Amino acid sequence: MPMRRAMTTLLILAALATAAGIYTDRRADLRAAEAEARFPAEGNIVTVDGRDVHVHVFGSGPDLVLIHGAGGSTRDMTSSIGRQLSDRFRVFAVDRPGLGWSDRSDPAYRGPFSTGFETPQEQARILSAAVSRLGAVNPLVAGHSYGGAVAMAWGLEHPASGIVIISGATMPWPGKVDPFYRVFSSTFGGAVLVPIASAFATKSYVDATLNGVFAPQSPPENYAARVMSFGIDRRWRRKTVRANARQVNGLRPEIVQMSRRYGEITLPVEILHGSADQTVYTEVHAEPLHAALPNSTLTILDGIGHMPHHVASDQVIDAIDRAAMRAGLR
Repeated sequence: MPMRRAMTTLLILAALATAAGIYTDRRADLRAAEAEARFPAEGNIVTVDGRDVHVHVFGSGPDLVLIHGAGGSTRDMTSSIGRQLSDRFRVFAVDRPGLGWSDRSDPAYRGPFSTGFETPQEQARILSAAVSRLGAVNPLVAGHSYGGAVAMAWGLEHPASGIVIISGATMPWPGKVDPFYRVFSSTFGGAVLVPIASAFATKSYVDATLNGVFAPQSPPENYAARVMSFGIDRRWRRKTVRANARQVNGLRPEIVQMSRRYGEITLPVEILHGSADQTVYTEVHAEPLHAALPNSTLTILDGIGHMPHHVASDQVIDAIDRAAMRAGLR
């Protein structure tokens, strides 16, 4: 009898766990479908190596590529500096592989148990091919945060006229990345914790995260309406959370290798960084990057945090215009 009761208890617990898992997956599916319906692709879907890459093209003038940061999408750029630049550039706002409407670059990276990820070099190759197919020639390449690492990889390996780094994660940093990325990029985290986060992340949690990223400034009043769906957007789809966590968690070793070659980049480079950035530190990234490059200009934005393309857009646009002048595009 004790054995039978133990088996019955185990079966009940297994049934409850299965039901909870089904409910969590279903809720995550519904949230993902809602976000995708609210935020359809705004631009072109280009096929590179059999994988979809989303590129939003608008404006006229010299070619300019805008690369978003960790967890972002084209909308982070088109809702800030993109439209203001479209009167003098043909803008190519891209979704990095695995984010927004762009596929993972390799099917082996998909799924809850994989820990594979797209390196900055791999992302630069794919994005360069995508914009080339849409007519971009020797573009000016601007990247924010993680996108700064992709922009540097682009400058090392692919045609460009100049580079603009906006709060870029471009140099090796001491210590480890945030535990969020380490846990969610693991096999257990990807399989078990990511579905829970996707299903149950609250608007208050997302708002607190946004406030931390923008600090000491605040997100623009209409940021959520333009970029997010009531605080829960496409970046909280399971596949997006996994892709983002794995890319960020694996970034530092790639930066170590890339940074050894930065002296090879003779293109004009404009570096902008907020002095109050508590996400990617000026003294760890911007200042050493400037010292490593033979043809760079560094602008420190006093009192500005990690999102200058939203809160100090005029200075960012000025830097892009300077890069274009230095590259002979104007």
